[in-house]
Amino acid sequence: MYEPTLNAQIVGKVIAQFRIKKGLSQEVLSGFADIGRTHLSAIERGERKPTLETLYRIACALDVRMSDIVTEIERQLGT
Repeated sequence: MYEPTLNAQIVGKVIAQFRIKKGLSQEVLSGFADIGRTHLSAIERGERKPTLETLYRIACALDVRMSDIVTEIERQLGT
């Protein structure tokens, strides 16, 4: 039986791409999003998946819609 899973490395890569595009360091973004820098770093490396709340905080800190991040994740997943 097929069970779709979310590739944490792609999620992290997309978040990092948005962060870099905005010219922010992990330190600055994590401060704006009110999450730990090491937590953000682990997400970007694909070691952790962000919760919906964390993804929302990151999107707000990046001044983008959460749906824009999700759309790009889906695009890179090939769905």
